[in-house]
Amino acid sequence: MELTSGGSSGGEGALIGLRGSCLGVGTDIGGSIRSPAANNGLYGFRPTSYRLPVGGYAAAMLGEEQIVSVIGPLSASLEGIKLFMKTIIGAKPWLMEPSVLPFPWRDGEYCSLKGNEKRLKIGVLWSDEIVKPHPPVQRALREVVDQLKTIEGVEIVDWKPYKHDLAWEIIASLYFCDGAHQEIDAIEASGEPWRPLSKFIIKDNPFVKSLTVTEVWEWTEKREDYRTEYMELWNNTATCVGANGDLEGAVDVILCPVGPGAAPPIDHSRYWGYTSQWNLLDYPAAVFPVTKVDPDVDVKDENYLPLNEKDEYNHRLYKPSRYQDAPVSLQLVGRRYEDEKVLEVLEFIKNQIGLPFVKT
Repeated sequence: MELTSGGSSGGEGALIGLRGSCLGVGTDIGGSIRSPAANNGLYGFRPTSYRLPVGGYAAAMLGEEQIVSVIGPLSASLEGIKLFMKTIIGAKPWLMEPSVLPFPWRDGEYCSLKGNEKRLKIGVLWSDEIVKPHPPVQRALREVVDQLKTIEGVEIVDWKPYKHDLAWEIIASLYFCDGAHQEIDAIEASGEPWRPLSKFIIKDNPFVKSLTVTEVWEWTEKREDYRTEYMELWNNTATCVGANGDLEGAVDVILCPVGPGAAPPIDHSRYWGYTSQWNLLDYPAAVFPVTKVDPDVDVKDENYLPLNEKDEYNHRLYKPSRYQDAPVSLQLVGRRYEDEKVLEVLEFIKNQIGLPFVKT
């Protein structure tokens, strides 16, 4: 009971994790679908913005468009994720909600995974070089990569993190452009005491400021500049340009941690960088279970020298016995609006290497 079910869709994650349901809906503006999915050993999917309708959605700062919150599924199975996406988009929600993009779910479009000449290039982000993942996450990455290397047609390359510290600065500045006044008012109106993580992300966050309109524009421009630089980084993984102008030989998806550890102790989930990174870029991302924490295998490196204060905080959290049998999940990330490709690649990987390795 010491570990958290995640948030902010943690109730949904806990319910499905206990098999009180097989499928549910969460929201994600920094990892709130993927964190509960990972912590409970489930599948979760953060789609690209404006693929799914959000009519009836209730939240603070509903009109802001700097960092768009999305809805998405959590499920006990990958099939549940695919069914949800295909069914909702198949209902043509753009006829009822004008912000939804008017294109159908494109099943099976990623034909490179089929036939005798399969080709798949996966970039592996081992660490964002800000907070190093705990030993169980490192092991999960190694085990998946080792298995993928045995599959003909699959190429593994390292993905070097690009200014992920700047990415947090940008997204943290754009989360609360009003100085978090609406969130503060909502918490105060409840009459309930502030929870430690609410205080941490609002009151103790140096990036929470009341911005002028001009400052909002400036930070939004920084967001777009960063997205462009990351796009160029991805483009540069291509080996050539085809006759039709398509990039050939580029990385198809990024395999990376969901967080810097398995489910953290309650009130201690302070680092979102492995999920919020992709919210800033608006990349689709799927979470999937891999294994469980094994204290006898996932020993702590007592001689490790932390990179910074955030890394030190995360390193101190890890006590192998505390995390025993906690689900360990990973994340698969694709380019913007390649949602179908992410799930198709995940299905291919799952079937080829037999995920999860240990039932979660």
